[in-house]
Amino acid sequence: MMSDFFAEIAPIAYEGPDSRNELAYRFYDKDKVVLGKRMEDHLRFAACFWHTFCWPGSDVFGGATFNRPWHAGANDSAAAAQKREVAFEFFQKLDVPYYCFHDVDVMADAANVAEHRRFFAEAVDHLEKLQASSGRKLLWGTANAFSHPRYAAGASTNPDPEVFAFAAMQVRDALEATHRLGGQNYVLWGGREGYETLLNTDMKRELDNFGRFLNLVVEHKHKIGFTTGGFNFDAKVRRQSMDPADLFYGHVGGIDVVAKGLLSAAAIIEDGRVDAIKAKRYAGWDGDFGGTIGGLDLAGIADLAVERAIDPKPVSGQQERIENLINRFL
Repeated sequence: MMSDFFAEIAPIAYEGPDSRNELAYRFYDKDKVVLGKRMEDHLRFAACFWHTFCWPGSDVFGGATFNRPWHAGANDSAAAAQKREVAFEFFQKLDVPYYCFHDVDVMADAANVAEHRRFFAEAVDHLEKLQASSGRKLLWGTANAFSHPRYAAGASTNPDPEVFAFAAMQVRDALEATHRLGGQNYVLWGGREGYETLLNTDMKRELDNFGRFLNLVVEHKHKIGFTTGGFNFDAKVRRQSMDPADLFYGHVGGIDVVAKGLLSAAAIIEDGRVDAIKAKRYAGWDGDFGGTIGGLDLAGIADLAVERAIDPKPVSGQQERIENLINRFL
């Protein structure tokens, strides 16, 4: 059953730059063709699970401030399922084509390897159904190999081989799930890799293990046939932004900023003056002298400079002119 957590929020639509509706897109017109491609296809927005639905509004100075029903008790299978359904309601109403997640964002809390695999598989089955019913797609998945206390000293760089192996299990399962769900990319997010002090660190061993881990992931990617990015849109709201609508305000404003940036960039390209200034500045490399020295060794270039009695003069980089030109399009 699809969630109605955001029942009071109407689907977000494009209404144009003059719209007074604070929950409407003013610049993000997904079907507008920009430089030969639909805006949606240029930007490929994805809303994330973690800060949007997993963070309870806490920080180092205080506890949770968000009254989300899936945070009311234990993060069990029922709470995780509710969170997934609310997330897809959000993705649909925001009208972003993609979403992204860490493994633990979408599953119940697990106490061991077996539970992790079971709860994650349960979540992936549900995500597959939600994708089919909503038309949303997965931009990328990843494994959270940093938040749990076991990763205090890193994952692939951890001095304990069992931690290395636990991370390998998570990444293997997350990579395979991302491939199954049609993900366009897979992310390796090493939030706690590295070291705190050289006093207790075997640097060579850690670097070797890190390199081996990356190679193992790439080998497995090829083995399962993962051959395939976009914008991950992480519009983290403030701890006082506790109303459900605040999530929409944060995302709508951010998406419009990126869309306006795309339109401005396209206008700069189509105008052509900035590119022309840059081309003129480097034109010498495309002329006779620049082409000639491209095929000479150091001595040959030096001899040519003497032979032609070159006397190059400095020229303006015209930075202020270019800045003014760009500001015309912002």
